Amino acid sequence: MATTTKKEIIDRIAQSTQMHRDQVRLVVKEFLEQLVNEIGEGNRLEFREFGVFEVKERPARRAQNPRTLEKVPVPAKRVVKFKVGRL
Repeated sequence: MATTTKKEIIDRIAQSTQMHRDQVRLVVKEFLEQLVNEIGEGNRLEFREFGVFEVKERPARRAQNPRTLEKVPVPAKRVVKFKVGRL
């Protein structure tokens, strides 16, 4: 499995749409900023036939340091989950 960069995505979109690379870069940048803002506010983002981004609350828990076997508290935190839609 290969890694695809944002630059490669921008280049592919620019080539397939005949748009200038700078225009595509601006749109992709704004899209990602909006995505981050919405997730940061705790909103659920749904893209039909692609998937859903949502923020889940992880409760506080106790973990164990594998080296010292000491029990340590892990605070509650918010994590982003992505559920794949139909591809």
